[in-house]
Amino acid sequence: MAEEFDLVVLGGGTGGYVAAIRAAQLGMKVAVVEKDKLGGTCLHRGCIPSKTLLRSAEVFHTLKNSEEFGVMSGEVSVDYARVHERKRKVVDQLHKGVQHLMKKGKIAVYEGIGRIMGPSIFSPQPGVISVERPDGGESDMLNPKFVLVATGSRPRSLPGLEVDGNYVYTSDEILLLEELPESLLIIGGGVIGIEWASLFSDFGVKVEVVEYEDRILPFEDEEISKEMTRLLKRKKVKVHTGVKVLPDTLESGDNGATIQGDKKGETVTFAADKILVSVGRQANTEGIGLENTSIKVENGHIVVNDMFQTAESHIYAIGDVIGGLQLAHVASHEGILAVEHMAGLEPDPIDYDMVPRCTYSRPEIASVGLTEKQAREQGYQVKTGKFQFRAIGKALIYGEHDGFVKLVSDETTGDLLGVHMIGPHVTDLISEGALARVLDATPWEIGHTIHPHPSLSEIMGEAALAVDGKQIHS
Repeated sequence: MAEEFDLVVLGGGTGGYVAAIRAAQLGMKVAVVEKDKLGGTCLHRGCIPSKTLLRSAEVFHTLKNSEEFGVMSGEVSVDYARVHERKRKVVDQLHKGVQHLMKKGKIAVYEGIGRIMGPSIFSPQPGVISVERPDGGESDMLNPKFVLVATGSRPRSLPGLEVDGNYVYTSDEILLLEELPESLLIIGGGVIGIEWASLFSDFGVKVEVVEYEDRILPFEDEEISKEMTRLLKRKKVKVHTGVKVLPDTLESGDNGATIQGDKKGETVTFAADKILVSVGRQANTEGIGLENTSIKVENGHIVVNDMFQTAESHIYAIGDVIGGLQLAHVASHEGILAVEHMAGLEPDPIDYDMVPRCTYSRPEIASVGLTEKQAREQGYQVKTGKFQFRAIGKALIYGEHDGFVKLVSDETTGDLLGVHMIGPHVTDLISEGALARVLDATPWEIGHTIHPHPSLSEIMGEAALAVDGKQIHS
């Protein structure tokens, strides 16, 4: 007999478990089906472990340059095995926290692969969930009123370029690398590629980045991309743009791997000990029973409305599996909104222009809203304000003063259209910009907000004043 639930969530990643908690708060009887570990990609193969490694790389860089602070640390080296051990401790602690939250919310957790079944004796509509157990035992049958698909995504590879975990890696496999290579070629200059370039270069690895577009971080403001390119090159990272990698030219052996690329008709050859393929992510839509429903899949992603309902109104989908901004904090908010809609609370749709985006490299990058180019393309008369971190006292104290903050505003109305940052701790500073966007603030209002001194946040006030040429410290 199928056990009945108000909601069954397929996928216990960030979006899925947050949605389950919110549903439990609303009095629903909830189950989560997870084939691996609660926390999903973000906790076990993405956000948390990679940022933990980035922190170790940052500490190593700081210690190597500690004499600048008057601290004589002597010879500094990396024990990469201990770096991994710290990563595992952080992940394990957070994993236990998620497990505790499931128990606290009285949320049933089923380990296995969940599949949506067609109409049956349990339900006249698709939605009964069959849970295939990892031990091969008899499947559990769950009969929910609502289903939430939160199955996430996995790293995409280039057609014809086989990921072997020996010479060619994705972000999944490289997390398990036990020793630092001497050299690394990164195919793809997006967020993930740049984070890994920063991490390995800070650990002393020779890094090259190959990007198909004409600039790295192509979705960021052009000035941000230009500044990051400059700073990567200063760290001796080689950056190649406008290059189409040719997968069938891959050769590997005892001396590492080589692969060729096409740059404006000219063949170029790249060689490294390891190759990291970082060309985006692919939604996990296979094997979950979508064929038993009328749910539509377009360009590899599940189609939903602004309340995250699929073509089957009782089945919702959120997170990477629906495309859009593939960010953990986005999936979480999508999950909350979807559950509240199920409960009849009539939540407002998400405005994705209000979502902050972060790159946890050194220096960090963060943005929210429109780039200058996007604003002009949308017909706005644009004014911008820009302020450098080198004029901020706290940045000089901190010893990281590269980068700037740029504000994009509507000259006609004064409204803030976008905030773009590169520099120390900007992934923490961007929340002020996100709040300003939500509150429909103007640069004038931000500029007249008193920011504490000395603090990195002063740069927001200065950049806002710079929109009208009224900045104080430059």
